[in-house]
Amino acid sequence: MNITMNSCWVVILNGSKVIPPKQEFFYEAYIAAEVTISLLSASGNLLVCIAIGRSKKLRTITNYFLVSLAAADFFVGTLAIPCAILTDLGFPHNNLYLCATVVYMLITLTQASVFSLLAIAIERYVAILWPFHYQRLLKPRNAKLVIVITWILAFLLSLVPLLGFRKRFRHINYCFFACIVDIALMVYFNFFGCILLPLLTMFFIYAHIFLTVRRQVRRIAALQGALEVQARQNSAMRREAKKATSIFLLVFLFVLCWMPIHITNCLQQFCPHYMVPLPLILTAIILSHANSAINPLLYAYSMKSFRRAFKDIILCCRITSQLSETTGSNGTSKKKHK
Repeated sequence: MNITMNSCWVVILNGSKVIPPKQEFFYEAYIAAEVTISLLSASGNLLVCIAIGRSKKLRTITNYFLVSLAAADFFVGTLAIPCAILTDLGFPHNNLYLCATVVYMLITLTQASVFSLLAIAIERYVAILWPFHYQRLLKPRNAKLVIVITWILAFLLSLVPLLGFRKRFRHINYCFFACIVDIALMVYFNFFGCILLPLLTMFFIYAHIFLTVRRQVRRIAALQGALEVQARQNSAMRREAKKATSIFLLVFLFVLCWMPIHITNCLQQFCPHYMVPLPLILTAIILSHANSAINPLLYAYSMKSFRRAFKDIILCCRITSQLSETTGSNGTSKKKHK
């Protein structure tokens, strides 16, 4: 077998993987960056889940969906990135179904993140534009049901790009992402249908929210002699809009981080003879995974409630650590005294 795999960004010669010597530095830097992102993503998103679990004030409908997003990001750090590193190394070697499982998990977690962001956008729309129906439509039980449905859809839809993976695997024994998935299905079905369409829907929802809030605030502000009830409604709407702005930043960063890797997939589909440079592909992969580590930092930066909860958890951990050290030193001093 003598195959040059553009989509796998390596050369397969007689069944052996060959990485050009000049590109080894980029490959090593990529592995180091992935390990760093994995640690940050796992620890940061675990902190988000703990914060919402400990604080009753954070147990809102919006934050239920944020927990779903944080769970997907946590698994990206603990499972997806390590598996991505393995697939980039060509493992699992000669194991078709284990390889397909690894690739399937990578697609599923991305899809779950997109659906979680879409659920949050719809929740914000109802909270701001249909406030009187909010309590009836979005009860905690309904929110949990929506989360379950989003994950089920993510699991089911992520199977489509893997259709016919047995035939593709026959040409190569190494587990490379682009050698297992159908690039055409990855572009037309996964990207255009399951990612781009929900993202455009989110942008439309947030644009409608911000335009409506701006008109409402201007209308109420123009009435200097407005009733106190209207003033309270104006204040409540501004708070909800501020929260929606923070959530919109999540969507915006998701687009910035994930678009490069999907653009490279489109290049492979529409320009099959174009060789995408290895550094660009590695950078695109790192950016897509970095999104999972960025989200907890965004919560801490833009939401005071999360910032306080994070500080409380860190402070609690420090106090516990100091108490354990004090107890240990006291026990040691008593033994010495005896």
